[in-house]
Amino acid sequence: MSHPGTLILIMAVAVLAPLLAYLTARRLAVPVAIFEIALGIVVGPDVLGWAHHDELIDTLSHLGLAMLIFLAGYEIEFRTVRGDTLRRSVAAWVVTLLVALGAAFALTGGEVAKSFVIGTALTSTALGAVLPMLRDSGRLEGRFGTVVMAFGTVGEFGPIIAISLLLSGRSPGISTVLLCAFAAITAGAVFWALRPRPPWFSRIIAKTLHSSGQFAVRLVMLLLAAMLGLSYAFGLDTLLGAFAAGLLTRLVLAGAAPEHSGEVLGRIEAMGFGFLVPLFFIVTGIDFDLDALFSGGRPLLLLPVFLLLFLLLRGGPAYLLAPRDLSRRQRTSLALYSATCLPLVVAITTIGLDENVLTAGEAAALVGAAMVSVLLFPLLAPRLLKDGARRTERADATQETW
Repeated sequence: MSHPGTLILIMAVAVLAPLLAYLTARRLAVPVAIFEIALGIVVGPDVLGWAHHDELIDTLSHLGLAMLIFLAGYEIEFRTVRGDTLRRSVAAWVVTLLVALGAAFALTGGEVAKSFVIGTALTSTALGAVLPMLRDSGRLEGRFGTVVMAFGTVGEFGPIIAISLLLSGRSPGISTVLLCAFAAITAGAVFWALRPRPPWFSRIIAKTLHSSGQFAVRLVMLLLAAMLGLSYAFGLDTLLGAFAAGLLTRLVLAGAAPEHSGEVLGRIEAMGFGFLVPLFFIVTGIDFDLDALFSGGRPLLLLPVFLLLFLLLRGGPAYLLAPRDLSRRQRTSLALYSATCLPLVVAITTIGLDENVLTAGEAAALVGAAMVSVLLFPLLAPRLLKDGARRTERADATQETW
């Protein structure tokens, strides 16, 4: 570790961020990730210059992103994400991808590689950021929550597939073959996960849950490491492996020890949201090129353009293809939640920077727009739902009076 002080500083910021989120919650519900990124910018090289990179911090940051995508994969419930709602969510994402690639091609003046990066970034949904908000408000279990789950799942999984196909540096044909091979192995793992576990399996989970053995937690970490290694071996983005590991973990725990799955997940979330995930967001802030965003006119102008594109290209198809049983306000709220993005935008822009496809200013504009989307869209969406509920109550009261 060449800069041990930076890791201490990052953990201090990780402690400070939820305190600030708690203090502002009464006036404005700001996701803690926004504070983590903002504080990372403050301690980073463009403001105070206190934080310095080294290999250990970069590795922990990558693990944090993998853990975030893993937890998003775990959140998916197959029993709710299916049927007509799933078909509509897939159709909405495909429309978004096609239109986003076209818009990015026009915006970049025909640069194919840059268009793939920007177009893919415009298709994502931050399911991991949206679901806690819906859960806290009590809307996750109803019909609207089911629809948001479906559209968010495709908005999380679709861009990961697109990354593997469009941003791998190989021909689409080879990438497709490797992706199919990965999918076949994952399907075999799903078949194994769905098989009944022997009685000793659930007994050892229960027996070691409160001991130093922690069999279930170690098994989850093995699944995550195996899927990350498998995706790396196939030359695919490791986010695909992390997402698949989350899906498998839910199936294994639900089948083997459903009475303990919540407690096991709590321990994994403590590891992720207590250490690795905030480290990823803080390092994102440290890496954020504030000078590139404000030094030239074009990057700063691109930020509101990208924010508008998130809303129109991702939220628009979600609104138009939403299930017909949703009200207009619910479809608008769905569009806002679908257009909320951040983690995958950060990952995709990082790929673009590493491949010298994006400029620092363009990457900063994309990430900045994604930060604003997390701050703004989930704040507006529940207000629309509340206003709609109030109008319905007033209408019912008027009918009862008559």
